[in-house]
Amino acid sequence: MRFQDMPYERIDFAKVQEEMGELIRELDAAKSGEEQFEVHKKYYALTDRVMTLMTIANIRFDIDTSDKFYEEEHKYYDEQGPVFSNLVLAYQKKLYESPYRAYLEEKIGPVAFKNMELAQKSMSEALIPLMQEENSLTMEYDKLIAGAKIDFDGKELNLSLLRPYLVNSDRNVRRQAWEKMSAFFLENEEKLDRIYDKLVKNRTAQARAMGYENYLELGYYRMNRNCYGKDEVEAFRRQIKEYFVPFAEKLHDRRRQRLGLEKLSYIDEQVYFKDGNPAPTGTPEEIMAAGQKMYRELSPETAEFFDFMMENQLFDVLGRKTKKAGGYMTYLPLYHAPFIFANFNGTSGDVDVITHECGHAFQGYLAAQDPIREHADIGMETAEIHSMSMEFFTEKWMNLFFGDRAQDYVEMHLEDAAAFIPYGCMVDEFQHIVYEHPELTPAERKQAWSRLEREYKPHLDYEGDPFFGQGGFWQKQLHIYDYPLYYIDYCLAQTCALQYKVKMDADFTEAWKSYLKLCRLSASDFYTNMIKKVGLDSPFEPGCVKNIVEKLEKYVK
Repeated sequence: MRFQDMPYERIDFAKVQEEMGELIRELDAAKSGEEQFEVHKKYYALTDRVMTLMTIANIRFDIDTSDKFYEEEHKYYDEQGPVFSNLVLAYQKKLYESPYRAYLEEKIGPVAFKNMELAQKSMSEALIPLMQEENSLTMEYDKLIAGAKIDFDGKELNLSLLRPYLVNSDRNVRRQAWEKMSAFFLENEEKLDRIYDKLVKNRTAQARAMGYENYLELGYYRMNRNCYGKDEVEAFRRQIKEYFVPFAEKLHDRRRQRLGLEKLSYIDEQVYFKDGNPAPTGTPEEIMAAGQKMYRELSPETAEFFDFMMENQLFDVLGRKTKKAGGYMTYLPLYHAPFIFANFNGTSGDVDVITHECGHAFQGYLAAQDPIREHADIGMETAEIHSMSMEFFTEKWMNLFFGDRAQDYVEMHLEDAAAFIPYGCMVDEFQHIVYEHPELTPAERKQAWSRLEREYKPHLDYEGDPFFGQGGFWQKQLHIYDYPLYYIDYCLAQTCALQYKVKMDADFTEAWKSYLKLCRLSASDFYTNMIKKVGLDSPFEPGCVKNIVEKLEKYVK
């Protein structure tokens, strides 16, 4: 079914509560694991319906944040979402404590039960008012960013539509664009500080209500980190500082020479070629048609997937003034349908949507064939391997999008992928500092960010910019506000995607088989087990990062 034709009605959570209560009573009355599993299938049907309707409402609001009807629906789910989470928790607690647990664990897997354990540690009915407040604060941030109105080049632009000017080949143009963006954030600095300060205090209060010292423990549980913890993440970041930061700095210096500059300024940070970054040559419609040709040629599985997405109009990719910033893939369980949301703006980022977000969506499409819903509950460190690796697997088709600049794009993509990892680790370390020290003032948080920039990105020069030069860059990073502790997942995944890059250059067919296997494993096993099963090295293992850097050196000489 086409997305626009999917019916929507507001969920009656009082009725959902009754239905969930009845399922719990049926679990209690069941006389065997087989009977309980039949009840669990009814639970799948109920949660599929609820999640589908909530997702439809949220997508339609993101598509147009000025739509009053869906704004009210979005607010309603921000209030009721935590209530629903608590109902799910009560049901899962019964399942977790079942006398037939051995049978159920064999049916739905040990990962599912570990995640139920983490859910018990991360949610309580007492948290509902705080979670509702947290949702309203993140919505306030999203609306503030989506509502940016920046006068530039005779147009009124939002931040997504300003993006092409930020990477313009003319340094004067991009300087003016960066100054305009800086001015927007400086003008809204007090609001941004207030929202984030409230979010940190709110999340800290949630953690303490659950008996934790700070938000980090609660946040790790909520991110479903079921086979590693803070110590492993810190060890990974140390590897990045020791081996990857020097490598990334070499890439930045190589880029500086290519641009013919004496030094790199912050306005050059995302520019790779003197004549500008490669940009897609076609219209949005032509980009989508090229994507369909690419996926039809890549494999039978991707052909079926992309045809399904196009036939059912499961993309909304055009940038518009009142559209939420950013991009994502989400999933509509009732229709076994992934959905991709993005903001095309004429830059190479438009093609990244067709590779990165389609990597997520392709895995979601494959996972829909698995009747065990819990297998779709993948951790983000695994989910991002699917997307970031797809960016590399599709490189052979970049001529469809970039014409004679396809090789420029491939070079830029590898440099950008490698240079991202130090930034992503910096975002993660910043959040650890913030939540370990919730008493920090907004000014102290910015000082911490500036210190980390000197460690992770020593080449960076803000030239005295009044906002970004004062440690404010993180306030444009949506994940820090909306999805705490998420960002390290990108870095863990990128180290795996770079391993696939090396593998596919040696044997594309075998690398693709490994990738398909990983996609199909979904969440049927723990992350650290799955990557070994498909022949990848764990980013947590000593020497993993050093080994990747050594293999990448050949690409940049």
